[in-house]
Amino acid sequence: MILDAQPDITVVAEVGDGAAALVAVREHRPEVALLDIRMPTMDGIEAARHICADTDSRVIMLTTFDQDDYIYEALYAGASGFLLKDVRRDDLVHAVRVVAAGDSLLAPSVTRQIIADITGRHRPGATRLVGAPGARLDVLTTRERETLHLLGRGLSNAEIAQSLVVSEHTVKTHVSNVLTKLGLRDRTQAVICAYETGLITAGDN
Repeated sequence: MILDAQPDITVVAEVGDGAAALVAVREHRPEVALLDIRMPTMDGIEAARHICADTDSRVIMLTTFDQDDYIYEALYAGASGFLLKDVRRDDLVHAVRVVAAGDSLLAPSVTRQIIADITGRHRPGATRLVGAPGARLDVLTTRERETLHLLGRGLSNAEIAQSLVVSEHTVKTHVSNVLTKLGLRDRTQAVICAYETGLITAGDN
């Protein structure tokens, strides 16, 4: 109801489990799929993995602070954003618009825990972006490495432009080059990569 009430957002389907969500996404090809991490039949993480691999739809996950393991897995599944289940109406709408525009939603209240989780442990069997094909920082130019470092700190394009003393258009080009060269889906995965490669560490300013 909240989303469908917006003049620029149309809800094309509502479903009750992950398997149905996957079917609906394949049928309707929405720009954004909003998934609960815990769903029957197929959980949100598995649904996100299929959606991100098989379609152009971008995924926002609903989660809570006590689901760090699920957040970690969802990042590698390709999720572009996270929202708490008690998210405010305006923040929900904003998140959908941000992700639909091709960006990622890295809410500080959630990403602090995500980063702590990523930098603090590497569980057996978990896929790591640093091990993905092409995920080597030596393929980046000096300016692209600087851009990745600032992405890892959570800076926006405008803030990166100010830090590097370049235009936002130039920053967008650098970000695009970083994602392409490292085989990353979006800014969320770029943040993970910055930490996992050691380019940035927890507490880095």
